[in-house]
Amino acid sequence: MPAETDARIARLLHHRKAGLSQGDPIIPPITASATFHLPSVQSGGQFYGRNGNPSWDAVEAQLSILEDAETASFPSGMAAIAAALFATLKAGDRLIIPSDGYYVTRVLSDGFLKPLGVTVTQIPTRDYETADFTGVAVVYLETPSNPGLDVVDINSVATRAHLAGARVIADNTTMTPLLQRPLDLGADLVVAADTKAPAGHSDVLFGHVSGRDAALMTRVRDWRRMSGSIAGPFEAFLVHRGLETLEVRLDRMCASAATIADRLAAHPAVRNLRYPGLPGDHSHRVVGGQMANGGFLIGFELADAGAAEAFLARCPLIEQSTSFGGTHSAGERRARWGDGVAEGFIRLSVGVEPVEVLWQAIAAALAAAHQP
Repeated sequence: MPAETDARIARLLHHRKAGLSQGDPIIPPITASATFHLPSVQSGGQFYGRNGNPSWDAVEAQLSILEDAETASFPSGMAAIAAALFATLKAGDRLIIPSDGYYVTRVLSDGFLKPLGVTVTQIPTRDYETADFTGVAVVYLETPSNPGLDVVDINSVATRAHLAGARVIADNTTMTPLLQRPLDLGADLVVAADTKAPAGHSDVLFGHVSGRDAALMTRVRDWRRMSGSIAGPFEAFLVHRGLETLEVRLDRMCASAATIADRLAAHPAVRNLRYPGLPGDHSHRVVGGQMANGGFLIGFELADAGAAEAFLARCPLIEQSTSFGGTHSAGERRARWGDGVAEGFIRLSVGVEPVEVLWQAIAAALAAAHQP
């Protein structure tokens, strides 16, 4: 991991030290208050729970260190995505989103932005490389795409989008700012579901928006305040705690994913394996440059829906859940949500289990699921 990233991690862990006085808690308290002492509006400080909270301040400080940018927290990844889109779009604008990205972003765009007069165009992630952005207000991208794990060159897209007068929003949920840095590559805003790897323990919903344009981030914060899309103090506390171990968890998860992907690629029951860390994968071209490594997500196909469901049911070390990035390895058959993937496609999120024990469980489940 580069020295700059190491420095960020160290700063994140000690970000509260300079402000501590004798007897103060090292860990930020949970401030469960909707109201604050307010004898004077002009004197500053917290004044109402929809506008701010010390527990938000602590986790936003961590995320700002990781992103090297101003950060606003939200009660979920979708709340962050909605804030970024509503802060940058108006009636008559044109939005480009990935047709193969997170499906709820498409549902939000079609169900709420279109009726408000935004033209929504969906294109596959691979087509961003050659897409014409003329007349586009916002280019929204997700790389690697979820669940197909296709990638796009963020810097190239941002350069062409800015020349066309468009803003760029990048969903960086699958990578986190430790493995990929969209703002450094030209994105105007980055959004992420911290529910996933940053919080890491599958016990909290959270999200954030980060950006380096102060006026644009003011719009994001205004949307949060006026829509009431605010995180709770206990949720902020949990994410703050999770972020302190993000780097060590990612290190194990990504290393294990690389090992397991290599073995799955050689397994006779597995088809069309996708993992950016494998040299033969279409997305491998950005690993080592745009992406620090191949990440912790793997996509692969089994023969059909029945084989995929049998595999997931039989493997004792894979939780059958619809999220990813937690300490437990998790998998699901993504076609059940309507994603444009094969019926037997599985998205596997590799957790922190000892890799050889995890592989033994996966191999045994693959064998059992395909017995005649």
